[in-house]
Amino acid sequence: MNIRVKAIVLIFSGLCSLGSLNGQPPMGVTHSGQSTSQAPFPLTQYTELKNPAPTDGESWKDLSGTRCAWGNTYTRYKKEVNPRLNQKKIDIKGWKGERVAAQLVVSSTIDLDNVSVEIAPLTHSSGKQSISADRILKGFVRYVMTDELNKNQKGTCGPRPDLSQFDSTLVADPIDHLAAALPIKAKTSQGYWIRVWIPEDAISGNYSSDVLIKNNHEVIGKLKLTVQVQQRTLPQPDQWAFHLDLWQNPFAVARYHQVPLWSEEHFRILKTELQPYAEAGGKVITVPIMHHPWGGQTYDPYETMITWVRKIDGSWWFDYTIFDKWVEFMMDMGVKKEIGCYSMIPWKLSFLYFDQATNSMKELKSKPGEQAYHDLWLSMLKDFAAHLKSKGWFDITHIAMDERPMPDMLKALKIIREADPNFKVSLAGSLHKELSDELNDYCIAIAEKFSEEMKAKRKAEGKITTYYTCCAESHPNTYTFSNPAEGAWIAWYAAKENLDGYLRWALNSWTIEPLLDSRFYTWGAGDTYLLYPGGRTCLRFENLVAGIQAYEKIRILKTELQTQNKTATLRKLERVLESFDELQLLKTPANVVVEKANLFINGL
Repeated sequence: MNIRVKAIVLIFSGLCSLGSLNGQPPMGVTHSGQSTSQAPFPLTQYTELKNPAPTDGESWKDLSGTRCAWGNTYTRYKKEVNPRLNQKKIDIKGWKGERVAAQLVVSSTIDLDNVSVEIAPLTHSSGKQSISADRILKGFVRYVMTDELNKNQKGTCGPRPDLSQFDSTLVADPIDHLAAALPIKAKTSQGYWIRVWIPEDAISGNYSSDVLIKNNHEVIGKLKLTVQVQQRTLPQPDQWAFHLDLWQNPFAVARYHQVPLWSEEHFRILKTELQPYAEAGGKVITVPIMHHPWGGQTYDPYETMITWVRKIDGSWWFDYTIFDKWVEFMMDMGVKKEIGCYSMIPWKLSFLYFDQATNSMKELKSKPGEQAYHDLWLSMLKDFAAHLKSKGWFDITHIAMDERPMPDMLKALKIIREADPNFKVSLAGSLHKELSDELNDYCIAIAEKFSEEMKAKRKAEGKITTYYTCCAESHPNTYTFSNPAEGAWIAWYAAKENLDGYLRWALNSWTIEPLLDSRFYTWGAGDTYLLYPGGRTCLRFENLVAGIQAYEKIRILKTELQTQNKTATLRKLERVLESFDELQLLKTPANVVVEKANLFINGL
């Protein structure tokens, strides 16, 4: 690449401004305008925002000193409340290869200045095998600011310029595996997460360990953890059938960590930040192929990974340097089933490119049906197809669109087929029966339903059929104020509906300081991200993965039961799945449904 071309590529890649949307708060200030004094952004250590909720004095009356006990993995234990837990021993079941988790809670009426948690390797009852420390994720369940549903209780769509109009509270969500110890103030509670990834070669039986909770060197609590390893084996995540599509935002990572976009340091950090997605069996690589495919819906806008240049003679030239680096990086991470390229029909119908004749950036405003739009995209897609074929990626690449009008979709599809009739296409949007044959990957909102005939036809043709949730849904969802079990419920629902998986528009489109304040000025808190900086997972993401594992277990169990002709048990399993009805979530919370369902499949 010559110096001139390198400069153009840098212009394009450098257009990602570090949180540059108009009207947004500066560094060190949350969306509420509250100063954090932690600029530029906290990484390994940080201080949570002040809790707006008063201490629940009544709940602390029966406690003197400190109490440590097991809770459950579906509850966000309130910082200001004593949950009155007493369980000292816990027994959790899991298949070989499965991740299982437990949450303990420390509640104290006195100040504790340096609380830590120790867990030895879990040892088999025979003493012949153990589950080593490197298979155990442990971390404090930290508190982040959240808000609530819209006042009509119908989702969270719509601008929220004045966050003071919404009830804001601190809630438990981020799992901070980077904090070795934390202080706990008097009359507060603190959750702690322990996740055990059972080795595939583990022998069946009970593995146990003592869990010690310390303040400095003093043991203030001792709990017993037992993992009951069952006979069956769960495949490795890259072998899971569940089609998980969570849109990645590498631009947010560069801004938050204050590193040059696409630098070696950026990719090193991305490996940590996106590892949880790969380990959750993530299938799709998110690629913006033009500037701002979704306008300014995120704090860190998506910039193009392909450089668009209009040469002096009026022809087009495209550089794929960044595209190639990103795709190769994600494939090395283990995400390699599909490349989703957004978007031929962006929210704002304008296309930014470098104009060689004027040596400047230009904007072409055009829409489907116009000649300029046709010529632009036909040139791009023909060139793109040739590049993809040279890399061996054509068969997994999808020209992707989301929530676009039907007439525009049809016009765009015509251009795609003209460029190369074998291009695969994906859509996350409304259900249009007439589009099904055209779409290799079709994702609709939970409120809409594929017919059984359509699902069967698509499955027979090897096509991907999934669903999504967004700001429109109150339940189920993955807001930071959602019932964490709704994350697990989401994957169970996919099993019930015989769908291939689930899509969520935002894996890590962070707010300005996501570790402190999950609120956003457009949608409900937590809507824009499921992972926190530092490779931190959370209650929502952990429950989502637990649900995906259940989806895989159901798939394996169904095959096993069918082979063994155990029709009565199969019918019982189907009845369990029928309980996953989104219209019943207000009446029966997700944790009740999920817990009952897990008891059933773990008992088979």
